[in-house]
Amino acid sequence: MKPLKHIILLLFVSLGLTSCFVPKYATLSNTPNLSKYKYVYITPTSTSISVKRDTHNDSHGIHGTLSRKSFTPSDVIAGYFMKQGFIRVPEIREYQKAQTIVVNFGESGGKNYAYVATSTEVTIQVVDALTHEVLCTSTAEGLGETETDNIKNATIKCLDAIFR
Repeated sequence: MKPLKHIILLLFVSLGLTSCFVPKYATLSNTPNLSKYKYVYITPTSTSISVKRDTHNDSHGIHGTLSRKSFTPSDVIAGYFMKQGFIRVPEIREYQKAQTIVVNFGESGGKNYAYVATSTEVTIQVVDALTHEVLCTSTAEGLGETETDNIKNATIKCLDAIFR
């Protein structure tokens, strides 16, 4: 009887821990109708850089590797919108305003998961360039090996939600 209790306890603990490591899915404030828009202006974002250090031991001794990852959210956002048929513009011109959307990006939080992993939450906002009306807001949480991976995963989740 005692081993059964231990197995059941272990099962509940493992289920509880694994559910803690699942970042939340993307939320979307409302489904935007982007069919009347042709141009997209994306506010500039800074590049996220993460450095990861790994060590491993083999028959030749202990070795270390250093890897660097970088990610610029505005570049991925631009690629995603261009893939959907939008034309990226470097500035908003008066005669294009009625057909232009502005895409804003921001990091909006994060979580620690049992001191083992940290997620990053991002928010993408789509705004009508003429009226300044918010067409939609998408928020998602990303979890990866580095903070750069977190931001990239969350950004892609947000974009997927917008164009679902």
